[in-house]
Amino acid sequence: MDQRQDSVLSGDQSCRPMLDQLAKQSELVVVEEEVDPHFDLSALLSLTHDTKAVVAKKIKGSELPVFGNLLSDRNRIAMALGVEPKAIQEALLASVKKPVPPILVENAPVQQLDFADGVLARLPVPTFFAKETGPYISAGMMVAVDPETGLGNASYARLKILSPTEALIGIAPNHHLAIMARRASALGKPLPFAVVLGAHPAIQLAACLYLGLGDDEMHCAGALLGAPVRVTKCLTNDILVPADAEIVLEGFIHADKPIEEGYVSEYHGMYEDYGVGVLATFHRMTRRQDAMFQVIEPGYHAEHIYLGAIPIAASLKAQLSRSIHNVGEVAVTASGSGRNNVVVQIHNPRPGQARRAMAICWGAVSIIKNITIVDSDVDPWDTEAVELAKSTRMRAERDVLIVTDLPADRSEPQESGGMVAKIGYDATIRQSDRKEGFDKALPPEASYDRMRAVLARAHSKGR
Repeated sequence: MDQRQDSVLSGDQSCRPMLDQLAKQSELVVVEEEVDPHFDLSALLSLTHDTKAVVAKKIKGSELPVFGNLLSDRNRIAMALGVEPKAIQEALLASVKKPVPPILVENAPVQQLDFADGVLARLPVPTFFAKETGPYISAGMMVAVDPETGLGNASYARLKILSPTEALIGIAPNHHLAIMARRASALGKPLPFAVVLGAHPAIQLAACLYLGLGDDEMHCAGALLGAPVRVTKCLTNDILVPADAEIVLEGFIHADKPIEEGYVSEYHGMYEDYGVGVLATFHRMTRRQDAMFQVIEPGYHAEHIYLGAIPIAASLKAQLSRSIHNVGEVAVTASGSGRNNVVVQIHNPRPGQARRAMAICWGAVSIIKNITIVDSDVDPWDTEAVELAKSTRMRAERDVLIVTDLPADRSEPQESGGMVAKIGYDATIRQSDRKEGFDKALPPEASYDRMRAVLARAHSKGR
């Protein structure tokens, strides 16, 4: 039994076992000096975003330490799920097909301390970027129950702190949480919800999955953990939250109370002006005795990129597999900010399948803009291999497809009237293109085997 399985089965469904493992692997930096949450904490996480996880022990004005940069690449995500990187996609898809319901527990660690006043002021919430107009909670997993169906939902949204008890919540209009908040508002009520910080990384990944409205991400999280999620009931409502998280905020979303947000950073690393968000109010906070506050560095930073890329890629694989049975791995690349650029691997593609795959991806997720189709010998997560395929297997006049006036996500930096042009590249082999064929120029495999043995002996003698 590995460390992850042992910790999950023993009930430690927090980020702490992963932080311990990263420390053992020299992938964690612990900062003992005091750090100001106003810009300096953001700069610290930005400087280390693609290299080290960070624990900042002393935050100016707060008793709580901060941690971040946890899921900053595919290897870290694989570690969180207890699989190899190549198995991440299948693990996510399997969690949707075979969900595991949570179990209710008493005496939850996340409810060791209870606060009923000024709860937001008790947190070391960072101000991230120069043009943003306030501090943001960026790692908050939102948990709510649909007021019409009673079904649960977990997702992510940003919270800009307005006062010790109020925040602006920024949710895209088609987001499931926004739909549920509008349903509650139509009934003349605010939507009860909880904000969870510091749950197990597998639970956080489940909350990023693209599921149908009514599908419960907490059940998928149980499948990813290999054990039911330990949940406990909030103190002021019936919402079930991960019992081993660091912090839980209990409150309401008021969909009928709009608030102007101002500039906010987005996944592409620039600012957007979305106009209005809505009011969220908070009246209760519970936390661990020794709680840590989790931060995800927003914008074009590794954890923010991969938390979007990995679940989007799995969702696309599921959509494509329904129509294209020879589809392989699907990648959503960091070069496209983990949102815009997709690479689809197809085994022995048949005529027309490349363009069919493009159409399916564009139709499934509006944020996707650029799509490349590659053969099974090309790793879709390897940007250099994909670019080489485009350079050597593609004819621009035949294999590039540009489609104008397709729907775009509101975060798309080049959208106009909600529309944008999109481009597809068919970088798959057509044997008729080259009389010499497409074989790679390499020594015979037997020579590789002999020289691997030579290098192994040289390495052992050099110790």
